[in-house]
Amino acid sequence: MFKSVKEMFSDTVFLRKALLIALPVAMQGMLNTIVNLVDTLMIGTLGETAIAAVGLANKVFFVFSLLVFGVVSGGGILAAQYWGNNDLKNIHKVMGLALIIGLGGAFSFMLPSVIRPQLVMRIFTVSPETIRVGASYLAIAALSYPFTAFTNIYVAMLRAVGQVKLPVKTSCMAIVINIVFNFLMIFPAREAVIAGTAVNIPGLGLGVVGAALATLIARVSESVVLVSCVYIRKYAIACRIGEMFGYSRAFLRQFLTTCLPVIANEFMWGLGVTIYSLAYGRMGDNAVAAITIATTVQDIVIVLFQGLSAATAVILGHEMGAGNLKRAERYATNFFVLQFLATLFGMAVCLILREPILSLYNITPEVHRSAALCLLVFVIFMPAKDFNFINVVGVLRSGGDTRMCLFLDTSGVWFIGVPLAFLGGLFFKFPIYIVYAMVMLEEVYKMILGYLRYRQKKWLRNLAAEL
Repeated sequence: MFKSVKEMFSDTVFLRKALLIALPVAMQGMLNTIVNLVDTLMIGTLGETAIAAVGLANKVFFVFSLLVFGVVSGGGILAAQYWGNNDLKNIHKVMGLALIIGLGGAFSFMLPSVIRPQLVMRIFTVSPETIRVGASYLAIAALSYPFTAFTNIYVAMLRAVGQVKLPVKTSCMAIVINIVFNFLMIFPAREAVIAGTAVNIPGLGLGVVGAALATLIARVSESVVLVSCVYIRKYAIACRIGEMFGYSRAFLRQFLTTCLPVIANEFMWGLGVTIYSLAYGRMGDNAVAAITIATTVQDIVIVLFQGLSAATAVILGHEMGAGNLKRAERYATNFFVLQFLATLFGMAVCLILREPILSLYNITPEVHRSAALCLLVFVIFMPAKDFNFINVVGVLRSGGDTRMCLFLDTSGVWFIGVPLAFLGGLFFKFPIYIVYAMVMLEEVYKMILGYLRYRQKKWLRNLAAEL
């Protein structure tokens, strides 16, 4: 291990490439996580039912976002390899096909959520008040789904061609908009004393509905500004609409064989994780509130590995697309070394921030204790979870080994996670942190099989040369 660390740090070209992509992606994820944390804190002032309702309503967005992530991850694999092969024409076609699939998925999730939000909420909970509050949030927040899909696809294409700064800037703008409108719409008008002077602070007092409206405004603004900048600044992915369409059989075959397993992977994994919420939702609002808060805190750490996995997929894709398979293999080893070091850092951060962040919430001692123990469980399983991030999302997918990724994620969730969630939560009636620990065993399973697959080197492929 010491030798690997020394070799990785001595490779300045690799480190520069990795940091140029990983840091902006991690920063963007961190900013989004901070917004989620602020949202939860603001909504938390409305009570634990409001936290549970919004947390469950956002499970719809969670499944939808994973479907979109599958589209952009699969498309990004091809786009990165095409960029390594200097094939801009096919990058535009990847973007067009990704937009068709992504927007189609957005509308399929948006329509039932807007038309019958209460029916959708009944999937997750049996509490009438939680259903009522969650439905009022979901019906408005779901309108942002098409804009989210549009933004994520353009962001993925920008990353594939090495442009990572613009998405960070537009995310910063969206975050400011979201927080400002949250503040104005969630709370009623009130008077505050600032620097000894009484100030009237405007507010609409819309509660969770205000939070949903703020999210919608932020997503629309981000989408419009991002796409406008792409065309005004004439980035590499800027093209006419006609250039996004017109697909050869060979292109469609490669896109579908590479991307469909990724789309199915993310959708089935996301659906399975959402099924966990069915078990949590039937354990009571306290259990849902605890796991919702714990997940929000966890996301602060997870963004490090989202950045690393994105950098892994892009950099390995560039190298394999250019035919540098030996260098791609060496870089993969370097990324695992970075992942190990980042995991040690992330475990320390999570333990240090656990109590300070939980103390900000207006929750009962029972919920506080459960959330703290859920975070401890997360730290224990973090090495396995972080390895899977880099291996599955980064290494294996970068070379098109997407069918194995589909098997790993789907079998882990459906054969281990889902059965144990219901067995622990509803049959044995264990507390939420024990159920969460049982569910996290899927990460250990994926780590073992995923490492064996990595060692087989079937992911080392030049997809661009195969077209």
